[in-house]
Amino acid sequence: MTVERVFDELGHFKRFQACLYFAAVFQSIACGIHYLASVFLVDTPNFVCSVPGNITDVLYGNLTGSSLEDLLPVFKSGSGPMVVRTAEGEQWELSRCRCALRINSTDFTYFFDGNKTVKACDGNFVYDHSEIQQSIVTDWDLVCEKEWLAKLCQPTFMLGVLIGALLFGDIADRIGRVKILMFTSLCQFGIGVAVAFSGNYYFFVVLRFLLAMVSSGYLVVVFVYVTEFTGIKVRTWTSMHVHAAFAVGIMVVALTGYLVRVWWIYQIILSICTSPFLLCCWKFPETPFYLMAKGRYKETQNLLDAIARFNGLECRLKAEELLRPEEQENGRALLEQESEQQQVQKEQKLSILDLFGSWRMASRTCTVWAIWFIGSLGYYVFSLGSVNLGGNQYVNLFLAGAVELPSYLVGCFAMDRIGRKKTCAPSLLLAGVACILIIVVPADIYILAIILSMTGKFAIAIAFGLIYLYTCELYPTIIRSLAVGSGSMMCRVGSVVAPFCVYLSDVWIHLPQLIVGILAFIIGVLTLFLPETLGIPLTTTLEEAEALGRQNKKDGLEMKPQESKA
Repeated sequence: MTVERVFDELGHFKRFQACLYFAAVFQSIACGIHYLASVFLVDTPNFVCSVPGNITDVLYGNLTGSSLEDLLPVFKSGSGPMVVRTAEGEQWELSRCRCALRINSTDFTYFFDGNKTVKACDGNFVYDHSEIQQSIVTDWDLVCEKEWLAKLCQPTFMLGVLIGALLFGDIADRIGRVKILMFTSLCQFGIGVAVAFSGNYYFFVVLRFLLAMVSSGYLVVVFVYVTEFTGIKVRTWTSMHVHAAFAVGIMVVALTGYLVRVWWIYQIILSICTSPFLLCCWKFPETPFYLMAKGRYKETQNLLDAIARFNGLECRLKAEELLRPEEQENGRALLEQESEQQQVQKEQKLSILDLFGSWRMASRTCTVWAIWFIGSLGYYVFSLGSVNLGGNQYVNLFLAGAVELPSYLVGCFAMDRIGRKKTCAPSLLLAGVACILIIVVPADIYILAIILSMTGKFAIAIAFGLIYLYTCELYPTIIRSLAVGSGSMMCRVGSVVAPFCVYLSDVWIHLPQLIVGILAFIIGVLTLFLPETLGIPLTTTLEEAEALGRQNKKDGLEMKPQESKA
């Protein structure tokens, strides 16, 4: 028998697991919030150079006004300058990053053929505050030659996500899941509020980098945590819907951004949204899998008794029994078992090269890595790029989060009925087709572009959600951790590349969609060549998984375990 028997005896998803699950997943909303918060933190409003003196008249094409603020909402870069006249009689032509003084001008007209003196803005800008009252761009003038600093915020955050996933995932295996959940939750709140009081850009970036690390750490560990507390009958649903909480966080960002237009107030509100979690996280128990793997049998027994009482059941399980496979119940001491397991693990010196042990394994690994990469790249390109689709940017981002909720429902049903491969491949192909169609949509029909973008986000979210479980099922136990870990690395690489891909819209508005569309379509075709999988229970030891694999072979099945988190 394995620890999986806990769920057969005490319920796969009864009251205890449900309360624990929804409490843990609730904090995942904070991760979605902080991942996408920069969409409005670094939002750049319309702006032009400022000029010395008081402005009395403004011209922009056929429009007139008495101040720059009157015409800034309709100003478009590249369509011509704004012409102003000061109280001293000077006439200036203003653009975003430079201004020109008209020499010997007489009539105040929009077009001027005389001589001009052109100079840089020297850090003096006027911003349109009709939509955004304050962002870090307006506070620290991150425009023109400093524009790259604003664009660097999201990539540095994603770099923190990569490091945090590596760091906290490893620490959680050493000291326990609950300690990491508590630490990262507390840090998300504390660092999130501290970001609002950062006095300069560099302090802001450092704090956001640390915030990314703890947010990523929580998201990685909570996935393991909820998986180890739910039975196989509901594990597909519970693992997929951790991502749904992340999507709710995106919706919270859009709603808060619409209601609050001052960046530091916006940051404080986002940081305290999930603070109630701090009141209950200290009561979280460690998972039975981790306790058994560490030999803490008395604590495991206490946990089993607590689960049984809360679920209204009688606990007939003994913690010591859970370590003994049925075929090995021959009275061996537990200490001897653990000694042999450790010896086997020492002999198995595995590396990343074991994922390329044969041509079949190498092609499988390359395809799986590609799915991880395009899933992350497409997910964040659709999310971050939604504010550039036209129409209301807040509504667009809200829809980008909302469309994920039905995608996970559809993904779960499809995975259970037609399989992982037949769900993943069509979703990638659909995302690729949606991206290509966006390119051919006329610019003035932005509603259709939004619908196609949401379709692409819907499809890529399905692939991005299921690849976690699919990777676990495609590899045998002894190299499964390597497969998932390396795939997660490719995922983080995709998230780091995504902001730069979005910035390619400055070169051509549809270049990000073209890149994602081509990659998604190609990888979708390659996915069709992967094998289908058959999920089986979690295991606590290498021996249990291998014994189950041998039994599957006798039954004519390929070894396709669902997951091992020991």
